[in-house]
Amino acid sequence: MARQLRAAPAVAAGRDWPAPAPLRALRPPVAAFDPVLLPGVLRPWLTDIAERMQCPPDYPAVGGMLALGATVGRQLGIRPKRQDDWLEVPNLWGAVVGPPGLMKSPALAESTRPLLRLARESRAAHQQGEAQREAGEELRDARLTALRAELKKAVNGRAGRREAAIMEDIAALKAEGEPQRCPRYLLNDATVEKLGEILAENPHGVLLFRDELVGWLRSLDREGAENARPFYLEAWNGTGSYTYDRIGRGTIHIESACVAVLGGIQPGPLAAYVKGALSDGRGADGLLQRLQLLVWPDVSGEWRDVDRWPATEARARAFALYQRLAALDLSALGAERDADGGIPFLRFDGAAQEVFREWRGQLENHRLRRGEPEVIESHLAKYRKLVPALALLCHLAEGGTGPVTEEALLRACAWDEYLQTHARRLYACATQGETQAAHALAARILAGAVADGFTPREVYRNGWSGLGQEETLQAVAVLEDHDWLRTERVITGGRPSLRCLINPRLRSEP
Repeated sequence: MARQLRAAPAVAAGRDWPAPAPLRALRPPVAAFDPVLLPGVLRPWLTDIAERMQCPPDYPAVGGMLALGATVGRQLGIRPKRQDDWLEVPNLWGAVVGPPGLMKSPALAESTRPLLRLARESRAAHQQGEAQREAGEELRDARLTALRAELKKAVNGRAGRREAAIMEDIAALKAEGEPQRCPRYLLNDATVEKLGEILAENPHGVLLFRDELVGWLRSLDREGAENARPFYLEAWNGTGSYTYDRIGRGTIHIESACVAVLGGIQPGPLAAYVKGALSDGRGADGLLQRLQLLVWPDVSGEWRDVDRWPATEARARAFALYQRLAALDLSALGAERDADGGIPFLRFDGAAQEVFREWRGQLENHRLRRGEPEVIESHLAKYRKLVPALALLCHLAEGGTGPVTEEALLRACAWDEYLQTHARRLYACATQGETQAAHALAARILAGAVADGFTPREVYRNGWSGLGQEETLQAVAVLEDHDWLRTERVITGGRPSLRCLINPRLRSEP
């Protein structure tokens, strides 16, 4: 039970106190989501999800766009410069932040439903193919026996065909008998070693979907997970490969290390994780900054009971888009490829190239290198990938072929303006510790739990959340700067004590 703090024998009610100044906002304001950010074919479906669930529209929008990127994966990339070979693929990470009960998980589950449907269709086709393969096993065995007999005759010079031609037929027949891989699009949990095996069979990449993403973040910090963190950092890029060696498993080479990440997080656990990661240096490797499609919207104070059937036609059109992007016709898109192979790519058209050059200049000269907190600069620097990747997705979603258009890039730039406000809210929970402590102490003052003339020690001995010894001293300093308090040192014969006098206007004015 909290102690009742004693009142000082003398208060400052008669002094000339100024009006207390408003405290800095606990959370920086964020931009509201505008449905125009979504490609037209996805907009009716995703806005319908938000309206029926009465959740922030940001949630299904992020889920739908990130699932779109995971569907394309490494099939196609974009080269943002006219002549350079810099390449980005639309493999993205994202998260939705909100208190419990705000429909984070249902919104993400519904907006990633096309991936589940693609996976279901892949399993059905795979099962049918395996049944046909097994049905033809005896015929293949008989043909292999005949070909081996023919090869033996060819070695002895008694066959009409050459040995090389017979060997090609044997190899082709063996390949027909090999079990075929079943494409994966989405998974919920896997060790790095198992994920490596999955990626070896799914060169376009997969989406890791976690209902509570902070659990995944913390798992990367545990002892014994030292190899998982660098793997995910590389898999975010989506353009490289990864090789690891293990006793027992041998060497596994992942030619296409490409993993998208999506999940929900509650504000409390997220704030605790961000503070810890930034204070002990874990946040310096850029893992947090890779959560570029992270949204932390304000919660509406109004709830409506919406009971209607889902927009089935809008959902069907959206699903058809995911099916088309899961098997891109690269030649119809006009994709280019280097002479030595590699990931196919598109570039910007002329108008879009000029817009991108201007946007990049603004990013480099006016948002980076301007004395922002290091963690903010690191986050915004990752937008060099985010904006081109979103432009490519918007271009493909609208049925575009050939170079990526100015319209698609402008929509991506609008995402940039929207998302950076949410990024600032994310890091404010770690970089504005004094503000949070001040709000916590101010709330106690306004509730009457703190008496005039209190000492900091009397506050932190209560064990109130966010008001430990250091936080309480920080809060007192902030509140004194804002004329909520005045402090005076009291000499008691021992160590001087700090007494805090509360501005009487906080309790005398409405």
